Amino acid sequence: MGMGGMEGEMGKMMSAMMEGGLSPQPVFPSLMNLAELSPEQRTQVEEIVRGRMGEGIAGLSRGLERFSASVSSGDPLSLREATEEMRAGIRRFESSAAAYQALSVRASPSEVALRWFKREMRLTEAPPTPHSGLSWIHLAVMVVLIAFSATMIGMYFHKMRRAAALLESLTGSSGLDHKDADARHRTPSAGTSEGPAMTPPSPNVPPRKWSGKLRVARVFQETPDVKTYRLMSPLGGILPFEFLPGQFLTVGVPVEGKVVRRSYSIASSPSQRDYAELTIKREEGGVVSGFLHEHIREGDLLELSGPMGSFTFTGRECKCILLIGGGVGITPLMSVLRYLVDRSWGGDIYVLYCVHSPKDIIYREELDYLARRHAHLHVVVTVTHPEGTDWGGATGRITKELISRSVPDVASRYAHICGPVPLMEAAKQTLIELGVPRDRIRLEAFGPALGKPEPGISSEQRSSKANVEIDAKLLPLVTFSASERSAPLPPEKTILEVADALGVDIDNSCRVGTCGVCRVKLRSGSVTMEVREGLQPGDEENGIVLACQAKSTGNVTVEA
Repeated sequence: MGMGGMEGEMGKMMSAMMEGGLSPQPVFPSLMNLAELSPEQRTQVEEIVRGRMGEGIAGLSRGLERFSASVSSGDPLSLREATEEMRAGIRRFESSAAAYQALSVRASPSEVALRWFKREMRLTEAPPTPHSGLSWIHLAVMVVLIAFSATMIGMYFHKMRRAAALLESLTGSSGLDHKDADARHRTPSAGTSEGPAMTPPSPNVPPRKWSGKLRVARVFQETPDVKTYRLMSPLGGILPFEFLPGQFLTVGVPVEGKVVRRSYSIASSPSQRDYAELTIKREEGGVVSGFLHEHIREGDLLELSGPMGSFTFTGRECKCILLIGGGVGITPLMSVLRYLVDRSWGGDIYVLYCVHSPKDIIYREELDYLARRHAHLHVVVTVTHPEGTDWGGATGRITKELISRSVPDVASRYAHICGPVPLMEAAKQTLIELGVPRDRIRLEAFGPALGKPEPGISSEQRSSKANVEIDAKLLPLVTFSASERSAPLPPEKTILEVADALGVDIDNSCRVGTCGVCRVKLRSGSVTMEVREGLQPGDEENGIVLACQAKSTGNVTVEA
């Protein structure tokens, strides 16, 4: 031990305390076997003990520095060794501090041990000891431990910020800020007493467009060829965007090295802030729908953008609504329906839904449940081919008789129609015949657009234009100002088709004039469009056209 003349039991006790890393309590029983120390011996031992206390603090500091470096480097072996070094420093300090406490008491070792024994056994009340404040040893330990705790907390939050930033960069950061969205989510609606705000943005102020990635949390098999994909934020919490009931998202998937995009209506209610659901039918030959059905599983990330679309209804527009859907066209109508019942909307809701066979009824159980639960909701499902099934409901298409029988005072209703174009055109004409004003009828197309011909162009003229070969030198030019490229524009070709041939990127989805994704600015010239459903109010006045519909017999320039 290097303590001069001290031998015997004192050496054994010191060795046990300082080398063995004993806890403080065993020190006091060890004192029972010690002889009385002389003042010189006590002073010499105190100096040695103080030195070893300093060594313990130094070991703790070295371990802390090594621990911080190990966390930054991510080396688990070095992290474990650093932790053990800190523990060794703490053990050395505790054992030395216990010895120092025993030596600082100016009584015989046996008397110190006896006091301890009585106090532990509660045989007598321990006499109060004067408190002289914290020693430099206690202060040093407190400073080291506080510094250690602060460093660990700081490193934890730094790592969390880096992880969040990395995930944000992978999933898209444009659009709604999470804190702002959460604040709006908690703000009570003006003029209501319904607590947290669950209303979507005002119809007069479209939600801000967002782009990024969402996680596929669940996949539901609705019918043999229809699946619902529940999408949630990879960061957790509410969605990074807001939407109106009836709007859609655009999905991008990689196909043969190129991103192909298609738009799908949001089927869930905006009141469900944690997720959005897309219900998608696998179309024959459908590139994107086929990819989603075959390859996308729960846990995958999907690239999306939106929301977009003006085929919306929030209940503010009127106190009655008629929703007519066909096949998978029920999806935007379901968003409206779910939202209205979530909000306990007081108006009447009439739903007419046409499908091919009973097995094709999407949301069948939910529609039955909601109709039973809400007295003001009236659902009629009609099947065109019930043969060979036990279907006992309405059959055939949505006819004037079915509408008149199912919807009282139909002329006073607002009507939203979504489905195959033939169904929509027939339903729209029927509603007009029943007295529904045209401006109260809204359409959202699924499938090839039919549309009405542009006024002033006969079918014979269009046919002749399509069949007559025209010298490319005589054709008008379409110029894409942003890309600084030009090409001939045949009368039967749309601006989007020419852009595809040139490699000019114009964002698009449905290609039938209803989604509005391909809206571009017309800088010069004039165009004709057979379908205008995808335009928003004021677009035509501001020179906005749909590239998938725009055709021209003269030179045009668009911003693309």
